[in-house]
Amino acid sequence: MRYCLAIDLGTGALKVGLVGEDGSLLAHLSSPIESHYRSDIKEATQDPNIWWLKIIDLTKAILEANPISRQIVAVGVTGQWASTVPVDEDARPTGDCLLWLDERGERFSKEVVGGRVMGYNASAALRFIRKSGGAPSRFGADPIGHIRFIEDQQLEVAKRSRWYLEPVDYITMRLTGVASATHASMTASWLTDNRYLDRMAYDNELVGIAKVPASKLPPLRRVGEVISTILPKVAFELGLSPDVQVVTGVPDLHSGALGSDTVEEGSVHLCLSTTSWISTVRRTKKTDILHSIATVPGVFEGEYLVANNHETAGECLDWLSTNVIPPTNPSTDSATWFEELNRMALGAAPGSGGLIFTPWLAGERSPVDDKTLRSSWIGLTLSTRREEMVRSLFEGVALSNRWLFDPFRKFVVGTKVEKVAMFGGGATSALWCALHAAALEVSVEVISDPTFVNLKGAGYLGLIGVGLVNRSDLHNLVEVGSVYEPDSILVDVARRSYPIFAKSYPATRRISKALAAL
Repeated sequence: MRYCLAIDLGTGALKVGLVGEDGSLLAHLSSPIESHYRSDIKEATQDPNIWWLKIIDLTKAILEANPISRQIVAVGVTGQWASTVPVDEDARPTGDCLLWLDERGERFSKEVVGGRVMGYNASAALRFIRKSGGAPSRFGADPIGHIRFIEDQQLEVAKRSRWYLEPVDYITMRLTGVASATHASMTASWLTDNRYLDRMAYDNELVGIAKVPASKLPPLRRVGEVISTILPKVAFELGLSPDVQVVTGVPDLHSGALGSDTVEEGSVHLCLSTTSWISTVRRTKKTDILHSIATVPGVFEGEYLVANNHETAGECLDWLSTNVIPPTNPSTDSATWFEELNRMALGAAPGSGGLIFTPWLAGERSPVDDKTLRSSWIGLTLSTRREEMVRSLFEGVALSNRWLFDPFRKFVVGTKVEKVAMFGGGATSALWCALHAAALEVSVEVISDPTFVNLKGAGYLGLIGVGLVNRSDLHNLVEVGSVYEPDSILVDVARRSYPIFAKSYPATRRISKALAAL
């Protein structure tokens, strides 16, 4: 048996594992990742050096328990995207990683695409959309905003920076010493002409409009291409053979498609993790400007994946347990408390006593692009119990995915969606899965080991890259665990609740905007 060392760098946690060519996950370890937030200046960062130290520690621990280093032939990397790591020529970070939540570059992004049409300069935005499929965030929460902020406000960091990398590309450069990226990993930069996925170059017009230094953008390679063998010193440090090959990194959207075997047209997956999205494969480039849905370069040559995103999904439950209903025992681990919150939610009747939660704790990207949007509980009364508050959060996240599902189905017209593959930490909750089946009115097929689907997907890509696995093998490698059919009672409740949920955005957006301006 040969294996791929898989690395999944999420926003909240790092996972490392060994994925076999038979699809198995032989071993895995994880470690939480700490973020630094300053809401007063819209700062959200992480320390890339800590990522790397954790990768070393977790890999060494796995190999100590599983001494099969000679059977490891590849490294595959996936994780968060739309974040920016400034590094020097040796891949050493010159500053913190600016996360996808960091909006300090808002002023500079508005110089690029800001205007009066839904907040955008129509001419500039359309030039991006025509070529790349999307446009930079007008709030600065993407690489263009990040790079412009660093170049203008962090002069010492900019001076020492040779490359601006996405997190997955930073990790592959630490492994190989080679700066590289793909159309997929650079998706959120919107700087490639995605009508022509065989062009391994950034678009000069878009780079010029964005006013970012072209010389600091990493060279492009194909998705799944072998970058090189691992650096000898890194191989020694990790306990790997120096012959191990490192494959280009991909966003979690792409590893999710691989790990859930939804790489064919008509197959749909829903990730319920820190954030949430709904995706499928398309053969052509397409954009829905009104709902912030677009196709982005996919896993396989000439294909695209549908991209959209809810800013907070599972993160809402973390927020609840930290700030509203924390464990009575501070030593309670998160997994145990997650189970307790599920039990609380089951203690409330469907519909949560008329209480509706809107999960917009960090604004929203899809189906509306509005970072000023605020979350709320609608319908609180003196008789509201905490069990109803917890259940309403579970229901609100499911209703929010329904809010996205409707324009998603119109976007993929011609694809009849009758079932959805579901994964992510949230998919370990039977209640959440049942609520999604009811809200979307589809069959929900939960992938086995849903928390590790992205990790496995990174492993599959690595094994495909070195020629040990083929695309056609995925169907045999991926297993479905549980299946949830729409429950008639829950469907009836969702049908009555959803129109109220959908109206809450137009009813509160002006209030949210005013609050954001305080």
